[in-house]
Amino acid sequence: MLLELSYVTLVILVNLFLIYIGFEAIQSTSSEVKGDKRKLVIALLGWQLFIALLGIFGVLKSYAFPPKIFLTLILPSFLFTGVFLFRNKDKAWIRTIDESQIVYFQSFRVFVELLLLFSFYKGLFNVEVTIEGWNFDLIFALTAPIVAYLVYAKKKLSRRVVLYWNCLGLGVLASIIGVFLTSVYRPEVFGGSSPLLSLEAFGYPYVLIAGFLMPVAVFLHVLSILQVRQSV
Repeated sequence: MLLELSYVTLVILVNLFLIYIGFEAIQSTSSEVKGDKRKLVIALLGWQLFIALLGIFGVLKSYAFPPKIFLTLILPSFLFTGVFLFRNKDKAWIRTIDESQIVYFQSFRVFVELLLLFSFYKGLFNVEVTIEGWNFDLIFALTAPIVAYLVYAKKKLSRRVVLYWNCLGLGVLASIIGVFLTSVYRPEVFGGSSPLLSLEAFGYPYVLIAGFLMPVAVFLHVLSILQVRQSV
């Protein structure tokens, strides 16, 4: 119960951060502040409800290919990130969000990786998708406050470092997706003969990692890249 509660608590905190930076952007640039703020909150709550319903009713519990979790959660969130940020890449609201906050906040992935590790100890995930296997996102997440501090607080490093750091972060996330897919569809790579990931891992709240927390990390990386490119 404590593990499940930790998932939900982390998701609530991440949502609050998204609302915070969203409200900041809306307050500075929107002509319909109240309406746009309401739309943001409804959109985030709606997505959480969608994930919960899919997870609770077991819709995603399948090893079939293509994976349902990819088609229903990951692909839509990636498409949203690409289309939304591409259409707004030159908008003023991107510059109103504090760049350092975006980089600092990527350290939330430390807690995501700890949740993965404890889920492995519970028997839900295989060791390969954790820091004890081939998932090095915990190490990358620990660099977030260091990069933000040296670039924005101390100004010891060029803001171009943030650009390269974001690209590296996207690469790390891509490798993690690869490890997860391999664990299910090519388990022989890791010495298995059947899917290494428990079907329970496709239920709620564990599905929040693929359906929300990982896409948020991607969204923040792309947003940070756009911020830096607008002024470098």
